Amino acid sequence: MLFNPPLVPARLIARYKRFLFDAELESGEIITGSCPNTGSMQGLTTPGSRIWLSEHDSPKRKYRHVFELIEADATIVGVNTAMPNRLAAEAIALRQISDLGDYTTVRREQNYGRNSRIDLLLTDPLRTTTYVEVKNVHFMRQPGLAEFPDTVTARGAKHLEELGDMTEAGYRAVMLFVIQRHDCGRFRVCGDLDTVYAAAFERALKRGVEVYAIKCKVSPTEITPAGLIPIDEPGIAALNTSIKISAEG
Repeated sequence: MLFNPPLVPARLIARYKRFLFDAELESGEIITGSCPNTGSMQGLTTPGSRIWLSEHDSPKRKYRHVFELIEADATIVGVNTAMPNRLAAEAIALRQISDLGDYTTVRREQNYGRNSRIDLLLTDPLRTTTYVEVKNVHFMRQPGLAEFPDTVTARGAKHLEELGDMTEAGYRAVMLFVIQRHDCGRFRVCGDLDTVYAAAFERALKRGVEVYAIKCKVSPTEITPAGLIPIDEPGIAALNTSIKISAEG
């Protein structure tokens, strides 16, 4: 996925009020922009970091610039939480995730569950309807190990329960973690930061929910899905034998 028009380089001054940030453009101009990420962004808000911004001319926008990428831990990380759904659809179309690319129809943001929307709904006359929930990941405390969540997420736990409900209703359900960085070779659920989510994850596995983690190649010019990586969870292979790990990109 190419960034078009090209991103604007800058230096981060501060990220604040969750949805806003201040930065200095290469011209020296100080701007305030929109940060499309409600998470804690642990490790991704260091003042002075190199960042890249998309620029928008729409008069409906309060802020012209949107925070897209940041350089951290000697790599470039995507922070826009609107990206993972698009990247997931791209990975599925490229057949990087099990057999999900064999479905004839992919619909986005479909109502289901308890007042929820599923990110991707896959249908095909010859296949079991599949519900795909996508989560954005960019948290890393140990080199090479991506983790989710980076803070408590009651909504995320609810989604896992609803995916389990779908499997028990006879459908197929998939939890897909999209990691907007390339310097990771493994993924795990961060149980020490959210014990409720970790418990919901274990229940989802036992109920037949499939789980995949896919990393991405990220640069100031493009971001693309780069293949599945192993999930570090005790017993995950035994509980979910349908998981197939492809070669890393």
